[in-house]
Amino acid sequence: MNEPVSRPARRTWLWVAGAVLLVPCALAVWYGHRQWQAHQTRTTLAEAATTRQLEALEQSIQALRRDQRANARAIQDAAATNRVLRDEVLGLGQRSALLEANLAQLAASNRGSVPALRREEAELLLRQAQQRLEYAGDLEGARRLYALAAEALAGIDQPGDLNLRQALMQERAALDALGPGVVTRLDEQLLQLGRDLQQVPEPAPVDAKAPWWHQLLSPLVRIQPTQGTVLVGRADRLAAQDALQVELTLARAALARGDADGYRQALERVEAWLLRLWPDSPTRATRQAELRALREADLNPVLPELGSTLQQLRALRTGRNDP
Repeated sequence: MNEPVSRPARRTWLWVAGAVLLVPCALAVWYGHRQWQAHQTRTTLAEAATTRQLEALEQSIQALRRDQRANARAIQDAAATNRVLRDEVLGLGQRSALLEANLAQLAASNRGSVPALRREEAELLLRQAQQRLEYAGDLEGARRLYALAAEALAGIDQPGDLNLRQALMQERAALDALGPGVVTRLDEQLLQLGRDLQQVPEPAPVDAKAPWWHQLLSPLVRIQPTQGTVLVGRADRLAAQDALQVELTLARAALARGDADGYRQALERVEAWLLRLWPDSPTRATRQAELRALREADLNPVLPELGSTLQQLRALRTGRNDP
């Protein structure tokens, strides 16, 4: 039979067993304590975060309240401004209605004066056209003024103005029949003459009946009789050519301003330079004939009888002014 375990050995085993049981319990307690601390830490952090969020939310709410109060004040100001503007718009509407009524009355009262204004405009244009024809001989300007007068009379839709438009049409046809006008035609002829006079005359061919030494030297030397009035030197001829062109320009300027005496004197000087530049030849005779025709041209040709339309307009205006 086994011997009973002694009391000291049993106590030792008890202590060992208690220690063995105590270690897991201690570990469990320690682990639980750590979990509790971690939970407390997480709870504290969560509470801190929640507190911060609440503070931020409160600040946002305060800012929103301030914005709301500012918006409410702005809305109140806008409402007050809108009331003022509405009152002003109503006042402007009433004023516009009054102005429209006044304009309607004015238009009704002046509707009959529109033809009179157009007739006066046409009369002014026709008077200017006559002045251009009489003092400047400007046919093109007169045609443009007559066209403007026709446009002014075309806007009048009254039976009594039919005679006016018919007379104006006849006068315009008479002006168109004159062509480009004397000043324009003479100016173009002067331009063409200036271009023709710039051409140097061709040397005369060698006469077969000339002496033998003339024929022998003709390829090397041009032999021609000299005249006292014709310039020979190149420099003199160039200066004379420039002077001739200057005189042609002066003739055109005198023609444009209606100076008949200055025009003819300039052409006489052109002919004098022509005699100094060109030797006696059929070409020079032709140019002299052209210059004489230009010099003898009538700068003030007979114009057609105009003014019947202007007389009718004046008669109508005088009749309206009579009591």
